[in-house]
Amino acid sequence: MCLVTEDLRLLHVHAHPDDESSKGAASTAKYVAEGVDVMVATCTGGERGSILNPNMDRPDVLANISEIRRQEMDAAREILGIRQEWLGWVDSGFPEGDPLPPLPEGSFASLKVEDAAAPLVRLIREFRPQVVTTYDENGGYPHPDHVMCHQITVAAFEAAGDPDAYPELGEPYQPLKLYYHHTFHRERMKALNDAMLARGLESPYADRLKDWKPDPENERRITTRVECSEYFAVRDRALLAHATQIDPEGAWFAVPLEVHQAAWPTEDYELARSLVESELPEDDLFAGLR
Repeated sequence: MCLVTEDLRLLHVHAHPDDESSKGAASTAKYVAEGVDVMVATCTGGERGSILNPNMDRPDVLANISEIRRQEMDAAREILGIRQEWLGWVDSGFPEGDPLPPLPEGSFASLKVEDAAAPLVRLIREFRPQVVTTYDENGGYPHPDHVMCHQITVAAFEAAGDPDAYPELGEPYQPLKLYYHHTFHRERMKALNDAMLARGLESPYADRLKDWKPDPENERRITTRVECSEYFAVRDRALLAHATQIDPEGAWFAVPLEVHQAAWPTEDYELARSLVESELPEDDLFAGLR
């Protein structure tokens, strides 16, 4: 039985421009090709992000980093075939040191969750997605903006359908499924590492895996594996559009495309909240809806 008779809509909530291309981009391209309306909500402008591509580490780029990162996001949006909205918050940067320095005043991660969630509640009520994705409670990695992105997405998922919450932000609408990305988990990294070694190639993951102990409990969190290997090339093009963040000669592209496709052809998610029934494990973010 099909529970959704209207067009399918998918909302990804990400912390910074480039996250939409490094997490779930191939499954995004797959759903776009199937006719799903895909929106990316980008929480911040990435203003405090480091320039990670040596070829772009120039004074003129640094002086215009905010505008350049918006241009990169526009290019990636075109490649992926998606819509995209800025939530309007300011990048918190990645604090380092012991003790950690305070977050910049007014930055995204320094805000109250209920305040930071408001523009996302508005967007959910306007776009009306059946499925929403974001990061887990650890943010995927412990960047304060990623953790806050998780927190506001969970809050907005619950609040968007509540007529008593944010009544000034539009008619209530309740999404049906919430997923967390699980992109950089050990099982996937090990499969790519082993595939490289089996081909006599140097693996970019060898050192990392030495000290990365198996975590069966974390691996069991994955409920949904979306087969999307034919769209890995689209993912790579979207990544390269973020030229300040992605070094084409770096680790992102050390594993050949065909090895990625053979060794791990899926992008992986955790079904964190669902208002519909679906049989686990899933192979579709819209399982139970179509």
